[in-house]
Amino acid sequence: MSNQQPHKATVSLVRAASYDRSPLEAALRALLEPLGGMSAFVKPGDRVLLKPNLLTGARPGKECTTRPEVVYWVAKLVQEAGGEPFLGDSPAFGSAKGVAVANGYAPILEELNLSIIDFQGQRYETVSKEFNHLLLSKEAIEADVVINLPKIKSHVQLTLTMGVKNLFGCVPGKMKAWWHMEAGKDRVRFSNMLAETARAIAPDLTIVDGIIGHEGNGPSGGEPRPLGVLAASANVFAVDRALVEVLSADPAMIPTVAASIRLGFCPDLDQIEFPALTPAELRVTDWKLPEKLMPIDFGLPRVLKSTFRHFYIRFIKEPIAAYGGR
Repeated sequence: MSNQQPHKATVSLVRAASYDRSPLEAALRALLEPLGGMSAFVKPGDRVLLKPNLLTGARPGKECTTRPEVVYWVAKLVQEAGGEPFLGDSPAFGSAKGVAVANGYAPILEELNLSIIDFQGQRYETVSKEFNHLLLSKEAIEADVVINLPKIKSHVQLTLTMGVKNLFGCVPGKMKAWWHMEAGKDRVRFSNMLAETARAIAPDLTIVDGIIGHEGNGPSGGEPRPLGVLAASANVFAVDRALVEVLSADPAMIPTVAASIRLGFCPDLDQIEFPALTPAELRVTDWKLPEKLMPIDFGLPRVLKSTFRHFYIRFIKEPIAAYGGR
């Protein structure tokens, strides 16, 4: 996987108004062309993890998840480059396959013979000292190539969610609930954790589905909003920074972007090259952010928090320490 660099980033931005196969294929090829095409990221024989946003199967049609049409063409381009794509995620509710099928993925899984896994197997720790017990999926860490496929959505806990937040799905199983509880009292610390997660996963390529976004009280309680945008970069922090400009949002008010800047992971806007369209050419001025931010720790009752903490220490933290962190 690539090492993120806080400089000399390139972000490709194109207009894309349709999920229909032919125009979408053309838009994705045009999107990747300035980056060298898919073959710049995928070599023959590579095992390629496609990480869409598979939040929930409860609201199909509300644009809460990455559209299967986008995943279809990305997988096709990976196969064209000689790679072996597979899907993986750790949804908030349900299994990855169940959520995917509920959101219309079944035909593409069958047509392209794609496997889909839940991130709940063997686990790694990050290299971050501050978050040294933040476990990441073995499948994500050991894939030859990681392609991050987020959706542009407003978010009632983090204002806006794009590439960096989508990689929190590489935390296996119900461990995400622990981290909401452990770091959720401090929005700055929680956002630092998300940025550290993205840095540790270091996706080789991020392609953002912004053809139709989800605005208002997301990640699932808002409404679809046509944006007509696709974005791609080898630098997940840079692509998020660019999209903040597209949405006319203040980067200081988007916790994941503010954390990426604060930690030195994100290049300045004037250090980002835009070989296709610029954020100014795509800017919208009426994107709806959440009406009110919600607590990150979900307001879990004290007894439930205590149970989570006991489970974490007894069954996860202590065994990791005993086996040298793996």
